[in-house]
Amino acid sequence: MSDVPFDPTRSNATPPSGEGGESQSNGSGSWLHRLRPGTGSADRPGANPDDSFPSPVPLPPGVVPPAPRVHETDGAATHVYGDPEVVAHHIEQLILETRKRDLLEGVEQSREQLLDQPFVRDPHWDLVWEQIVDPVTRRPRQPVIVIVAPRSCGSTTFALRLLAEHTADDTTVVQLDADWDIPRQGRLPLEKAHAYQLDLKHPENDQVSADFLNALSKHASHLRDCRSYLALTVAQGLWKDHRLSDRHGIQVVHLHEPPDAQRVVEAHLTAYGYDQLVTSLQSFSKATTSLRGLTAVAAVRAAHTVVMTWKEHTRTSSQQSLLQAEGEAETDSTLEDRVIAALTDWRGELDSRFGEMNSLYTHDNPSLTVDDRCLLLALAVQQSAPLPVVARSAAALLKAIEDVPGTSGTTTGFSPTRSALAGRGMRRRIQDVGGQVDMQDAVVFDRPVYGRAVLEYVWDNYDAMREPLLTWLVATAQSADPEDHAIAALAELTVRHGSVDYLTTLGSLVGSSHPTVLGAVMESAVRNEHVGRLAWEALYGWAEKESYAPAVIALCRRVLEDSSVATSLAKRAMVRLRRVAHKNTDATVVGQVQAAFDALVQHPTVAQRLTGEVQSWQQGKVSSARSGALAFLALMTRRHDGTPWLVGSPPTDIDVQRGVHDLLSSSETAAEVISRLTDWIRACADDPSAYTQLRDLLLPALRGHNMFEAGWRFMNRLRGISTVEGVSVADDFYNHLVDSRVRTVFPLEENLV
Repeated sequence: MSDVPFDPTRSNATPPSGEGGESQSNGSGSWLHRLRPGTGSADRPGANPDDSFPSPVPLPPGVVPPAPRVHETDGAATHVYGDPEVVAHHIEQLILETRKRDLLEGVEQSREQLLDQPFVRDPHWDLVWEQIVDPVTRRPRQPVIVIVAPRSCGSTTFALRLLAEHTADDTTVVQLDADWDIPRQGRLPLEKAHAYQLDLKHPENDQVSADFLNALSKHASHLRDCRSYLALTVAQGLWKDHRLSDRHGIQVVHLHEPPDAQRVVEAHLTAYGYDQLVTSLQSFSKATTSLRGLTAVAAVRAAHTVVMTWKEHTRTSSQQSLLQAEGEAETDSTLEDRVIAALTDWRGELDSRFGEMNSLYTHDNPSLTVDDRCLLLALAVQQSAPLPVVARSAAALLKAIEDVPGTSGTTTGFSPTRSALAGRGMRRRIQDVGGQVDMQDAVVFDRPVYGRAVLEYVWDNYDAMREPLLTWLVATAQSADPEDHAIAALAELTVRHGSVDYLTTLGSLVGSSHPTVLGAVMESAVRNEHVGRLAWEALYGWAEKESYAPAVIALCRRVLEDSSVATSLAKRAMVRLRRVAHKNTDATVVGQVQAAFDALVQHPTVAQRLTGEVQSWQQGKVSSARSGALAFLALMTRRHDGTPWLVGSPPTDIDVQRGVHDLLSSSETAAEVISRLTDWIRACADDPSAYTQLRDLLLPALRGHNMFEAGWRFMNRLRGISTVEGVSVADDFYNHLVDSRVRTVFPLEENLV
């Protein structure tokens, strides 16, 4: 065993066992094709790919010529990657187009669900619809449709509904995820009988150019041949170039306004079983007036608000009798009053409550003191909770404000005990800001819509309050559950107005101290259809910073643990975990990535992704060097029928011997891999066949570069483990690894001490 230093991240190191030449030859991702058998090597010095092929070398008599590499199609749409020499069976069409393997991914949409979803078209939308659809064939006139519309107009819903209604029943509808830094036609997938929808709304990465449209025009002919379609929805602000117009195979249409907001609200209420609310809403003239001019996205949100208000009204009505018995109940509001109030932006009332500064509360002046403003914000987040919890939360917010540099002495703090006793009691203060306290000392503030309005009002009107609010909300969070009131408030405020700037601010404030809370907030952001891509971009930058790494790991782990998550989101999470491993050398961060991989490997779909990381590592991709090694360690913990998975049924593309050898030869990973190899031995020691297979697998990996120390350490860990025949495993490996001529120099007993 030699002690030559060895770098486990070197992908091109000679493996301990021979690898066939075929695995080293040019793959499908290379520009150079392999030469025909017998024509020499394409890698020879001076080889010119443009030279004519020399004549094949004659085969000796009796030798059977090698069979050509034949790819048999299955009759369906088949994509051939690599270099097949013959494609057999019936060929319906052959598309000669340079394609990148890193195609955009997407989520298949159920046509039935798309057709069942509430959908409203007004005359303007009808006109655009008719421009797209051929009245005779009832199919889109062109294979590529570009829909330019203002943000939040409903263009995505328009496009998906159009594809669901006007493509063949056997056409698969797929919503693509634009995971790119610039629109490229080569990243667009091409499948037979598919209808793709793609949003282009990122302010920087989705800028549409004339070159992209020209390339898309050529792509349109292939879509037509495949009976497929592509619907692009483009934000109006990105359609600036005067050269952007129709091309051959491309139709450009413009949606200038959303459908009527009241009809959208009524359609959503009806679709989800609230028909009675539709009738009530139509009778509330002031409420319907508030709906005028809303965007499609705001109208959908208004529908949820109406439902939430109705549930709030139902709950509070049942509580009125108890409060009336205490003599503290206010006049019961009708459903109409509540709906009108919920659909109002509350700015009038909040302007009065957050008016001129008051040092003392007076009934004739609705403007709240600083103490009471903090209390109202605490109620807005906590809603109904025990009174001491609300009081502590309000006090914590006031302290957070006072702790902001430069504000010392500028705000009124809580009075000393004597002054506090002379002021209003907590129950009275809670009532003055709109809450109630029951006989069990529990605060009742069941006003989620109003609470959200309070938070948004303070956020929008008091810029200096934003960072203290973020810090306070993080401290208020009871768990990292997205349903936690504080987490939900953070998720809404940090991406308000379609920006992720305050996600970055939140990360800088609490990234290292509360990584799970930050991860939960980021999970909500990445799943938000409007800011999701911006949030993923922020995470990509965070991944290389040690202070942010724990939050990135926490988020990516949550995403990958969700078996229902879209493939595109899982891919993005894996990319950022890889980047954390690649860019951080701190042992704690690397250990957190390892812990995440160890937990995730038990999920079959994630195990496949970790297998891909190992393959990339062994193929020499620098960015996967450390993540591939960590993924291999994680795969070592995976079992199949009680046997280590990498021993019993390893993937054909993973060289297990090489992986063990590389990890043993590194001082960074040797201890961990020895521990996991010991677990392998324990799992197989009672099965003679499995043990022999494992031993024969490990012996070549334990020989060669830098294996002397690792080999002794491994055998030291094997002490006390015996096979079912009673043979010491340490002795068995010693006898196979150490030459009999030097055993007197290196006796097992002495070297194990």
